[in-house]
Amino acid sequence: MTSADTGHPDLSHSPTTRANGNPPAEAADAPAPDPDASRPGPLAGIRVLDLGTVYAAPITAMLLGDYGAEVIKIEHPRGDPARTHGLSKDGHGLWWKVIARNKRTVTLNLSTPDGQDLLRRLAGQADVLVENFRPGVMENWGLGPDRLQQINPGLVMLRVTGFGQSGPYAKRRAFGTLAEAMSGLAHQTGQADGPPTLPPFGLADGVSGVSGALAVMLALYHRDTSGGRGQVIDLALLEPLLGILGPGPSVYDQLGIIAGRHGNRSPSNAPRNTYLTADNRWVAISASATSIAERVMRLVGRADIAEKPWFCSAEQRVQRAELIDRPVAQWIGAHTFTEVVEAFHTAGAALAPVYDVEQLTHDPHVLARDVLTTIQDEDLGPLKMQNLFFRMSRTPGTIRHSGRRLGQDTAAVLAQLAGVNPDDLGPLRERGVI
Repeated sequence: MTSADTGHPDLSHSPTTRANGNPPAEAADAPAPDPDASRPGPLAGIRVLDLGTVYAAPITAMLLGDYGAEVIKIEHPRGDPARTHGLSKDGHGLWWKVIARNKRTVTLNLSTPDGQDLLRRLAGQADVLVENFRPGVMENWGLGPDRLQQINPGLVMLRVTGFGQSGPYAKRRAFGTLAEAMSGLAHQTGQADGPPTLPPFGLADGVSGVSGALAVMLALYHRDTSGGRGQVIDLALLEPLLGILGPGPSVYDQLGIIAGRHGNRSPSNAPRNTYLTADNRWVAISASATSIAERVMRLVGRADIAEKPWFCSAEQRVQRAELIDRPVAQWIGAHTFTEVVEAFHTAGAALAPVYDVEQLTHDPHVLARDVLTTIQDEDLGPLKMQNLFFRMSRTPGTIRHSGRRLGQDTAAVLAQLAGVNPDDLGPLRERGVI
């Protein structure tokens, strides 16, 4: 069941001048106040239109909202698919509650002339527009960069697609899974004698979402320091994911080597693996530094291996990973989880438990830093979710609310930014515009 597009009693954002220099639209009398008006964060005063659907573009908008931007989520009157993706409780999608946090929700059917006109009005009052339609869709609606930046020269447009706005694959349908496959990630993930392995979550979307937030900030900085003009950002899911996968293309170019699958071992250092304790708990070890690798071998009673001439070379250790791994696994397998964690901590060696989400929620470090925080949701009550990605000393950002109901802020936003009279909302609903 959706809301009646009535708006929330605490909604408005009424600056006297937009950050792009445009005055605000004429608003209807007494628009509802904005619940985000007192938001902390370095992006206070920046307005973002989020036209994206699952998941990269909405993650970008979520991050901007976390740090103070006013984010207006524009979705079809049927609702964003993210509302029903994954598990739900009492009809409320739990991923939606996270990914739509700090966003005001507005319904608009952009395939209708009225919806397109209203979007153009909103874009005239925005700093950023984020979208992930296939190339050409926005242009067919009269909402392409040429049209919107003519209305608002300061508008920054982030366009997220699978393969970019140009090239032979530009108009192919794509999801993060395809980027994970094509980038080489899946080819390098899994056991050496097993199939390529895809992540069980939207890794490409997450990486692109963070990259998109960085790109938007670069564009806003350029706009506000170099003449006030916005620009268009072409972000393909494939490219930032490929960018974090290490030097594979350079290695192939120079050495002709194609990276393969190594399971939980690393092609760059050893020991690096997961190990099972005597009480059936998994732990992970990484020894990228030789000094850490030496501490591990001394701890497990094999200082003789650490004293070998080849041990100081990470490349040489990798070639002897089985020799190194065997005594490490045997020692860990003979001790309890608590004994292993304490011994590695005392020795100054790097180890972490392999947690499931329940175990993570009870970890004392996670609790002390509020890595998972609890907010009050209007539908579900207390709701735990991931906290902000990073901490800022002067402008900390905050989670002000979780994902809101469909169309909850339509009336307030259209009145405030598009000059829509409340009496016009009924006809707009009847025509399927909102």
